[in-house]
Amino acid sequence: MAVLSTNSRTPLLLRWLAAAGSLGRCWPAMLVFIAALALSLLGVYAIDIAEVHKPLDGAWGPSALRQLIYLGVSLVFFVVVILPPYRFYGGASWVLLALCVLFLIFLLIPGIPISIVRPRNGARSWIDLGRFDFQPSEVTKIAYVLVVAWYLRFRKNHRTFSGLIPPAIITFIPVGLITLQPDLGTAMLFIPALFAILVAAGAKLKHLVLIVALAIAAAPAAYLVLKPHQKARIDGMILQLKGDTSADQDINMQSRTAQRLAGAGGHTGLTEEHSRTLLYFNALPERKTDMIFSVICIRFGWLGGMGVLGLYGLWFVGTLLCAAMCREPFGRLICVGFAGFLAAQVYVGIGMSLGIVPIIGITLPYLSLGGSSLVVMWLMVGMIFNISLRKPSVSLRRSFEYDNEV
Repeated sequence: MAVLSTNSRTPLLLRWLAAAGSLGRCWPAMLVFIAALALSLLGVYAIDIAEVHKPLDGAWGPSALRQLIYLGVSLVFFVVVILPPYRFYGGASWVLLALCVLFLIFLLIPGIPISIVRPRNGARSWIDLGRFDFQPSEVTKIAYVLVVAWYLRFRKNHRTFSGLIPPAIITFIPVGLITLQPDLGTAMLFIPALFAILVAAGAKLKHLVLIVALAIAAAPAAYLVLKPHQKARIDGMILQLKGDTSADQDINMQSRTAQRLAGAGGHTGLTEEHSRTLLYFNALPERKTDMIFSVICIRFGWLGGMGVLGLYGLWFVGTLLCAAMCREPFGRLICVGFAGFLAAQVYVGIGMSLGIVPIIGITLPYLSLGGSSLVVMWLMVGMIFNISLRKPSVSLRRSFEYDNEV
């Protein structure tokens, strides 16, 4: 009886040990989770401050409460995306990207009722679903990374210059459609993500450098096809870099106000009441979305701003550690692609508030008000957890092992 009892407990014990081993492997993903949760909660608080008028009962304002609901929904998606093995998403990635492309095309169809597709700041980027808005370009980020990672996982042709054409075509389709909305800011984020994936997949650096050089050479021609407001943003940025203040009350008003308010927090920030007062009298445009970093700097000073950068750094490092610990190419490239998207978006999002990049309308991950952005960023965390929890099969082919030629 004792032997039978021991044998009956052995499978359960093995399952416990296997689960403990999986959790032990996912400690880098825990870093990503902790950073994402801290940033999300900080975002709710910053949005509440940006609301300016605090309710008389001391409760959070409507925008902060809405963001809190978005966070709850995001955490549900975070759990759901962990359940299937992550390689399942590889097989479904092309279908998911095709659906995203159809949504992007739908946004551009003339004659769609304004109650369904309402332009905001001149961009047709959202589908009105009643209680909330759906931004297809956000979901396209995940579909795009899955498709490129699935395509490159066992290939070698991207080591040649002509082999870079298929990933470029895959990139051009969503980027072109998002640019036509026009949402140049979001479209630009796909390029750093692609380069990060290609580098991790073993593409030759000399080919990538050549592509960058050609892009820089073509930049003046690209400027000619930009819309007037996009050209004005770039012209305003150039004036700021020259120290010219002639446009500070015109095209550079938002940028100058964001910089001034970000500096007003000093080292450790101002009180909540003082922060709300400054935001009220300075009327910073898009303070809940594009310029949320300035709100954080008012409240918590430059030390708080550095803390935010530290949390993003923790997310970034945790994701790359997950990539390094994953012995399967598809999962590794997914992590690298997500890290590329986050790094580019954080640089631009913070750079807009500090006046080092033109204002191009990009949310700051986890911090800015917006359901689509928050849900997608938490889907990324769920996918990273999924990759960390599952040890790949030993029968999988090895990849990305090349000579030292660059």
